[in-house]
Amino acid sequence: MSAEVHQFLCRSDNFGLLLHDSASGATAAVDVPDAAPYLAALAHKGWALTDILITHRHGDHIDGVPELRARFPHAKLAIPAQEAGRIEPVTGKADAHLREGDPVHIGTLIGDVIETPGHTLGHIAYHFAKNHLLFAGDTLFSLGCGRVFEGTMDQMWHSLKKLAALPPETRLWCGHEYTQANGQFALTAEPDNAALQARMKDVDALRKQGAFTLPVTLAQELRTNPFLRAGNVQVFVDLRERKNKA
Repeated sequence: MSAEVHQFLCRSDNFGLLLHDSASGATAAVDVPDAAPYLAALAHKGWALTDILITHRHGDHIDGVPELRARFPHAKLAIPAQEAGRIEPVTGKADAHLREGDPVHIGTLIGDVIETPGHTLGHIAYHFAKNHLLFAGDTLFSLGCGRVFEGTMDQMWHSLKKLAALPPETRLWCGHEYTQANGQFALTAEPDNAALQARMKDVDALRKQGAFTLPVTLAQELRTNPFLRAGNVQVFVDLRERKNKA
């Protein structure tokens, strides 16, 4: 099964993401901050939208859904079950309310849902195991993690541990281009981490060229992301609170 991910900038630092199944022609949008960049990307690629996958309720992940659905009225909308009451007033009724372990089909591509509360209470991630793809929304960022807005620190820690346990060759795609700023903080937490130092050189070079820093493998994150390397929840909490004030 052949999967292609097309990544583009949306708003100031959100990533737009399209997941395309070349076998069937099915295409999914992963979160939709604004419709216009998605419509432009679909036209550029020559793809027709068949599905919309939402990770969580925040406006910078759902505000563009109504316009996109208006242009592609047959596209199926999937949302976190626990956030349906806060998402559907914006997007309209969803076709699927997803929970832990639920399957997700994009043409011949088969994924599953991982519940990752912390950033919001109902946040979910989408994992396509056979294609080594993880769409983590705002739970896990490269060299960082999302703020804990609604859940508890313990919930976020366990959510990150679930993602960290996925195969190391899994490629991470997330909701924002935060890698450079995250890395600058990460260096204060692990200044002697040689892998992190090397990663930041690459990140700085990519950003200087105007290039994106994602995707990145979980193997790389496990070597360089202090929030995945914390060891226990208290160390994680200390790091997250320091990052909140940075």
